[in-house]
Amino acid sequence: MPKIVRFYQLGGPENLKLEEVPDQQPGKGEVRLRVQAAGLNRAESMFYRGRYLENPKLPSRLGYEAAGVVDAVGEGVDKAWIGKRASTIPAFSMNMYGTLGEQAVVPEYALGEYPASLTPTQASAIWMQYLTAYGALVHYGGVKTGDFVSIPAASSSVGLAAIQIVRDAGATAIAVTRTSAKRAELMALGAHHVIASEEEDYAACMKEITGGKGARLTFDPVAGPFLQKLAAGAAQGGTIFEYGALAAEPTPFPLFEALSLGLNIRGYVLMEITRDPALMKAATKYVFDRLANGRFVPKIAKTFNFAQTVEAYQYLESNQQVGKVVITVA
Repeated sequence: MPKIVRFYQLGGPENLKLEEVPDQQPGKGEVRLRVQAAGLNRAESMFYRGRYLENPKLPSRLGYEAAGVVDAVGEGVDKAWIGKRASTIPAFSMNMYGTLGEQAVVPEYALGEYPASLTPTQASAIWMQYLTAYGALVHYGGVKTGDFVSIPAASSSVGLAAIQIVRDAGATAIAVTRTSAKRAELMALGAHHVIASEEEDYAACMKEITGGKGARLTFDPVAGPFLQKLAAGAAQGGTIFEYGALAAEPTPFPLFEALSLGLNIRGYVLMEITRDPALMKAATKYVFDRLANGRFVPKIAKTFNFAQTVEAYQYLESNQQVGKVVITVA
């Protein structure tokens, strides 16, 4: 019988259990994937800790991203999917679907083919990161040549995707990380500048880098008190996208900076893109095309085997990684 990951109480990754279950059968509008690799995300870590946008209904499945081969389809789904390599797009609730396991049943609309040049490991590390960054920076932010873009938590998979998107648009990517330990690697991965926020004055560095202009776009998953510094380093009329809450503490509103600079501080989630079929079609094409021609390359930080699921999430939470943490399943 196939194994899946499930948890029965809120808390850390030590609560994750590998369990055998009967073969899952896809229902109407669903497909079944024989999973080869699964990409891990902070969203899942927040979910099993009860700190996500929705609370898990226990016992709960887990996982947004997986890559593999379609081996069964439900009613109303084109049978041509069977045998195709595909990966999952985070366009569903983890209370309804979970991808972390040897099998994953997901809605057909959350399945996407990936370029043949990618391995299953790479393919499990594309949609969450590139679509999240695309929605804020391209669709809403309209990133363009000459822009200065601030990217906190730049060593995350989404942060690295943002660096690639910013460079692709001809803009300047300013990576923000806590210490200088990852500076050289971030520069090697495409950042034009790196600010170590615990060692340097963020706002002063930003003004120096931008010639006093500040960042027109800021793409931040951290929030918390650091938002005050991000606002101080923003450009007149700039936009700060808040797409996460990694700080896990209150986020004071930077009123005086917002008033003096006319800032737009906007909450943003990937579902704004994935729940709109037209937007998702444009977004997935944008990402697929750039993966296919090599302009975008996902960075894999470390792989673990399926039996090491707990250790994989512990590593994810350690903040040591640069890029995506992936579990290889088959």
